[in-house]
Amino acid sequence: MRRPAKAILLTAAIAFSGVLAAPADATAASSPQSICGSGFGLVSDGTRPVKTKGGQRYGTVYLLYNGGTGENCVVTVKSSFVGTKTTAGASIIVMPKARKDEKQNPIVRSDIGKFSQYAGPVKYWAKGSCVRYWGMIESPGGVTATGGRDAWGNCG
Repeated sequence: MRRPAKAILLTAAIAFSGVLAAPADATAASSPQSICGSGFGLVSDGTRPVKTKGGQRYGTVYLLYNGGTGENCVVTVKSSFVGTKTTAGASIIVMPKARKDEKQNPIVRSDIGKFSQYAGPVKYWAKGSCVRYWGMIESPGGVTATGGRDAWGNCG
């Protein structure tokens, strides 16, 4: 069966315009350092994949630190569904230093909402305290991916 020339040209024009209209890789422009701001750098063990239970990667969660201010920063950067507002989140959990005779409760700070590129930055002063961090990204169909560090770290 032969297609009319107009239908072929229209199909090609739509496909070609879609390629030109597609946004450039937004995650490249949104590095964790640029999101957190000046003076922040990745910490050791500060990069974790955000994956579904089936192992599909939707993005990466980052932990950064600013030695000048003593602040930590967490950001979750999407690698799937970039440009589409889906639920995403970034969280930091800080265990404040306590005296030997007292018990401290962790402090949790989060940014969760509908985002097209990344969630965060979530900043909290934590010099001398241990931290955990977490990120999540949900697909448009409702499949959730999570990642982060469950163990306390970067205590210092």
